This record gives sequence, structure tokens and C-alpha cells, in this order.
Amino acid sequence: MAVDVRLPTVLRSQAGGQSTVAVEGTTIGEVIRGLVSQFPGLAGQLLNEDGSLHRFVNVYVNDDDVRYLSLLDTPVSSGDEVSILPAVAGG
Repeated sequence: MAVDVRLPTVLRSQAGGQSTVAVEGTTIGEVIRGLVSQFPGLAGQLLNEDGSLHRFVNVYVNDDDVRYLSLLDTPVSSGDEVSILPAVAGG
């Protein structure tokens, strides 16, 4: 089943300029791996070498933060919207 993954402007250049990408998967982990499979340039921006999410990357399923759910094991269903938001620091 496919879910829509919304990408912020900062990540779109690695995804051919797309703001939303349909990705197959039943968990956030499968969706992230599918996204990285389609757009390998996103790997270093989203994942650590061990395959876990970078601590500064926020992922939401229908506005629920996966850090408070089951992280990469969080289930997704057809029609769900996944948003990826890298934390931005500055001064």
C-alpha cells in the first residue's frame, strides 16, 4: 500500500523537486527505506549508518510524532500522510 510522504523544501532537491512522493510500505521504516531507495541522496539526511533516524529528523504520521509512537515500527495505512521535517537551528 502506498502512503504520501510530504517533503520540506530543504529535501526536495534530493527528490527531483517533488513536494509529495507516493511510497509503498506498512511501517515508517519501510516507507523511509522505500523513499531512500527511490532517492538515494536522502539517505545521509534522514538515516544514521545503523539505519535509525537521525535525531534531528522529525517524522509525523497524520500529525502524530513517531517518536511518541513506535518510531520506525509505527504502522501506516493507505491514505496516511507522512511528513518529514528536519530540525533547523540557527541564530
